[in-house]
Amino acid sequence: MERPDETNDYDSFSAAYSAENENSLVNAYYERPAMLALAGDVAGRRVLDAGCGGGPLSAALRERGAVVTGIDASAGMVALARERLGDGVPLHVGDLGDPLPFGDGAFDDVVASLVLHYLEDWGPTLGEVRRVLRPGGRLIVSVSHPFTSYAHREPRPDYHATTSYTFDWAFNGRSAQMRLWRRPLHAMTDAFVAAGFRLSAVSEPLPDPAARELFPEGFRDLSTRPNFLFFVLERPGGRGSPAPYSGLA
Repeated sequence: MERPDETNDYDSFSAAYSAENENSLVNAYYERPAMLALAGDVAGRRVLDAGCGGGPLSAALRERGAVVTGIDASAGMVALARERLGDGVPLHVGDLGDPLPFGDGAFDDVVASLVLHYLEDWGPTLGEVRRVLRPGGRLIVSVSHPFTSYAHREPRPDYHATTSYTFDWAFNGRSAQMRLWRRPLHAMTDAFVAAGFRLSAVSEPLPDPAARELFPEGFRDLSTRPNFLFFVLERPGGRGSPAPYSGLA
């Protein structure tokens, strides 16, 4: 078995990953547009980008008028985010499995873009996210789709089990060993409910039509087989949230 420090070491490939993320099909034309669509009108809203990476989603949210804060476990990725965002966006190095360095109710929204599937236990993280959200605040999440996780990695004898898997990820001329946790859909929704969230929307969006000519093969694949699953969750008890997302994209 690999040692933990041999997987998910974003510090070792932060620049290569950030360059790949900038214009790739799954990030720039699929996952990021879907997250922004789910977030809707964020003008004036205090948004925590949990797992901000090099900051592309933070930058897009700021362009839409959000007051953004970022946190990521990788110091290398936070350094890239700081280069992109400047001093106007507070950025923190911190593991999402640890207590968050923010006060109760500090944010109107938390976005967690492709980060929860790195965690075996969602409970502590979701509890902290709920704490730092104001009543009525939203958690907007993207994770690996259970269908994709199970169909395209090594065969799994038990869909209902939460298990880890490792794979070699090639991007932008680099290769890195990654370790993710896959879980069935009901385990995801159970974790959200157990943490005190109310499910507002589930989305399985299509890629941006602009990607059709840029990535014809990948576009066809993403148009017929989902890669990620998206949720909008609410912390009950408040008013004044934006209108909920109206159905699957």
